[in-house]
Amino acid sequence: MPQPTQKQTNRESLLAQGVMLLTQQGYHGTGLKEILDAVQIPKGSFYNYFGSKENFGAEVIQYYIAPFIQQLNTHLQNPELDALTAIKRYFGELVSELEKADFKGGCLLGNLMGELGDTSEIVRASLQAAVEDYRDLLRDGLEKAQQEGTVRTDKPAEELADLLVNTWQGVLLRMKIEKSSLPLKQCCANLLDDYFKS
Repeated sequence: MPQPTQKQTNRESLLAQGVMLLTQQGYHGTGLKEILDAVQIPKGSFYNYFGSKENFGAEVIQYYIAPFIQQLNTHLQNPELDALTAIKRYFGELVSELEKADFKGGCLLGNLMGELGDTSEIVRASLQAAVEDYRDLLRDGLEKAQQEGTVRTDKPAEELADLLVNTWQGVLLRMKIEKSSLPLKQCCANLLDDYFKS
């Protein structure tokens, strides 16, 4: 496999730093200088990579969601797990990670939806694409679970996936103000262990 170029490495560093700072401080609370200083890249170079802070925000969203999609997909592709168990295991890992982070940050998507969802068309479109990609993978997993007989079939898998994504985003906000994983665990128990079950 070829080694990444310096440009690719710099771009990756900027995106990783963007995820961290935007999650902690929000879009408006994070200056470009702060990001550039952290990765020691001159300001002029930033515009060669992204063109604008808005474009950067949109790309940070895609960079942020990719590992979650990969993590969920890895569980769903595990031949030793049925689909519902795979989804439950995935959300269990998320809860553990949030507990380890002391409930700070929450979800970058949810944070930016509240901050920029109706003010930046570029960021809104990126958020929508990220949520739909995530929802679609959950839908595929729930469809498989329906075929396996573990999830109810009187509602479409896409409707169940939307409900799970929407509820999860809400409980992440509740988690932040309560500094507790209880809302997260209640969401998983109420949906995955009860409402979704066949």
